[in-house]
Amino acid sequence: MQLTAPASSRTGVRDTDGMAVASFVLGLVGLLVLNVFLGPIAIVLATVALRRGTERRGRAALGLALGIADLLVLAAFMQADSTVSWSF
Repeated sequence: MQLTAPASSRTGVRDTDGMAVASFVLGLVGLLVLNVFLGPIAIVLATVALRRGTERRGRAALGLALGIADLLVLAAFMQADSTVSWSF
């Protein structure tokens, strides 16, 4: 007796499409707030989605680019402030 339905190939594609969209959204939000956390998460989600063969390759590529931009913005702000952390 099987308690769950077998996974179809569409479930895997839908999961990777969701990862691509999530990486894009997190990368976009990360430009404004919490870029030290959201940038790396966007990079990881985009990389996983691209490796698994998402149908939303453009969205995953944008998520990857925005995740990298998040870290570049963080580095620029840290350089301008001459500190390694935030100062309140």
